[in-house]
Amino acid sequence: MNIYHRKQRWKIYLLMGALAIVVGSFWFTSNLTRKLAEEERKKVELWAQGMKELTQNRNLDKDYTFILEVIRNNETVPMILTDENEKMISMRNVNVGKRNREQAIQKRIEEMKQEHQPIEISLPQGTQYIFYEDSTLLRRLSYFPIIQLGVVALFLLISYYAFSISRRAEQNQVWVGMSKETAHQLGTPTSSLLANLELLRMKVDDQTVLEEVEKDINRLEKITERFSKIGSQPVLKEESLETVLSGVIAYIRSRSSKKVSYEMDFNQQEDVVVAINRPLFEWVVENLLKNAIDSMNGEGKIGIDVRSKNKQVVVDVTDQGKGVSRSKQKAIFHPGYTTKKRGWGLGLSLARRIIEQYHGGRIFIHQSEPGKGSTMRIILRR
Repeated sequence: MNIYHRKQRWKIYLLMGALAIVVGSFWFTSNLTRKLAEEERKKVELWAQGMKELTQNRNLDKDYTFILEVIRNNETVPMILTDENEKMISMRNVNVGKRNREQAIQKRIEEMKQEHQPIEISLPQGTQYIFYEDSTLLRRLSYFPIIQLGVVALFLLISYYAFSISRRAEQNQVWVGMSKETAHQLGTPTSSLLANLELLRMKVDDQTVLEEVEKDINRLEKITERFSKIGSQPVLKEESLETVLSGVIAYIRSRSSKKVSYEMDFNQQEDVVVAINRPLFEWVVENLLKNAIDSMNGEGKIGIDVRSKNKQVVVDVTDQGKGVSRSKQKAIFHPGYTTKKRGWGLGLSLARRIIEQYHGGRIFIHQSEPGKGSTMRIILRR
């Protein structure tokens, strides 16, 4: 399993853990809200019982202190006591305005009726009803899960954003450090090879061998230059795109199977000139061509299509390979993602970095179909 898939698994585990915390918190809050609602109803029933006792028994010798205390202590639950025709007798903890008071009370009774089943009080002189609604505390508590969900979602969003920034900064440091160290390590043996090449020129007569050795040394110098530019803002120069692409194709053609053919198509007469850093841009195109060859298993046709559109230059690299499923088209640019048994999965990630950060352009999969091939598109500002 490569680095990208391990990262994806950890993301899933973290998400599942967060969901478990949210579900557990919801369950606890809902359970607490239900219990408080039950307690409030018991309080209303006790208040109703007190009213019944106070109304039914007019014994002056009986101590009504406890009953009056029960009635007086309800300071939270809004209640309206009505007769059997739902006409208000008294109310507690209910605020209604002075204007249209009768209509406001009737409207409040209807709202309470929708919220809770009224409590019936049977008295000798008739039936009375207590309509009530949840207290302010219980209402706030019922909204708490929604607020809690919002807070958790905001926390996860901020955490993910902070983690992404931190990870990107760490990746940048790794990229720069690795590139600088690679350039440093390549520099010494390359300089030594250049010196040895001059010695070989004096001892070897076969110029063909010397030319090939010189090409390889030049290649090492170019690779060293590429790595040295990672981490610093490279200088962009106006270059002929046809010349640059032709050179890359020639290099790749000499090192790939004869079963791979290359077709380059410029859709206009004039030479397309664009500001690029040639070593880094060549690196991107080489990566795309190598991936195309691997995708076709070393056999097929690769097309390079170039056209100028308004103030942009579009470069399409099309192969006849395996293609990429829609679900993986964004993932292939992530560091560590690879379908190969060997490799670190850094090629396309590095290509995107070079095009987007250093050239201010875009690189993406323009079109792909499993089994039929892909088209990688580079867009540069002209």
